[in-house]
Amino acid sequence: MKTRAAILRSVSAARPYSATRPVEVEELELGAPREGEVLVRVAAASLCHSDLSVVNGDRVRPLPMALGHEAVGVVRETGPGVSRVRPGDHVAMVFVPSCGFCADCAAGRPALCAQAAASNGSGGLLHGPSLLTDASGAPVHHQLGVSAFSEYAVLAQESVVPIPKDIPFTVASMFGCAVLTGAGAVINTAALRPGQSAVVYGLGGVGLSAVLGACAAGAYPVIAVDPVPEKRELALQLGATHAYDPDEAIEAVRELTDGGAELAVEAVGSPRVMAQCLTAVARGGKVVSVGLPAPDRVLEVPALAFAGEGKSLLGSYMGDAVPRRDIPRFLDLWRAGLMPVERMHTGTLPLDDINTALEELTSGRAIRQVIDTSGMLMG
Repeated sequence: MKTRAAILRSVSAARPYSATRPVEVEELELGAPREGEVLVRVAAASLCHSDLSVVNGDRVRPLPMALGHEAVGVVRETGPGVSRVRPGDHVAMVFVPSCGFCADCAAGRPALCAQAAASNGSGGLLHGPSLLTDASGAPVHHQLGVSAFSEYAVLAQESVVPIPKDIPFTVASMFGCAVLTGAGAVINTAALRPGQSAVVYGLGGVGLSAVLGACAAGAYPVIAVDPVPEKRELALQLGATHAYDPDEAIEAVRELTDGGAELAVEAVGSPRVMAQCLTAVARGGKVVSVGLPAPDRVLEVPALAFAGEGKSLLGSYMGDAVPRRDIPRFLDLWRAGLMPVERMHTGTLPLDDINTALEELTSGRAIRQVIDTSGMLMG
């Protein structure tokens, strides 16, 4: 079948993206779902910094690639052997399609699934190579097994989680990456307890989701740090108790927490900010890193911070989430008014405006823009 999709053929940091247009919308041929795969009509796809990092070359991926990894849609067809979903189901898409059998999956850490990492790195799907080809018949790679900036997508059934049909698409689209990663880092990786203090550095979609996770966990104080005033104000609206510019943060955190926070979440992807987070936590405190720095960046911190001060630096990929467990429970928190992710929704744009959306994200003006890939939102 034919599908229009946003394709990156070569990396680019040349801005403004709205003018240089590194991503092209092309008509592709999409193969039918194979065994264990599902065809989904994509309803809403959120634009994430991980998409931007592929465009600017920070994350090296095989090209050409059909972009988009944080989305929601409606199942249209299932291949043989599919048991998790049926046609008509609404599903959130997940960018790590865990196999369910490897050591990490068996240990309850499907985000670290080796088979999923291999298929994502190759640009294929969990159950086979890419199903996308361009007008010349050349293969096009999938991004993280999803490729959601498209009218239709074929995914492994392990890449989708059924969700209630009454959840608005614009809300549900943020749960497969931003909420899983940010809230999961606080709730799963850090196991933050009620009454503990938390500081979050970087207030994009993932960082603000970490703020939501800290508030839902009963943390106090919840301190938000970002150089952009509008993002700090939004963090306060989402439940943060205090918000600061990075230049003010260390002194303020120490004063508010009597010496240092018990948890710091780094959602910037900067080694310098990781080091600041280690400074911001108290003796015995935890730093959880969820940002994705460029592969050549190096972290240098005082070695004595660990054995000498009992501090921990933890990596968190996809918030150490179990998506079939965590997406429903985080949606329940949304229903209860404890995770108002809709406030992160900056705007809705058609697929053809993907480069404009990239520029808005790069500029720092946008939090979560939703791409209406198939006209289901805007008509």
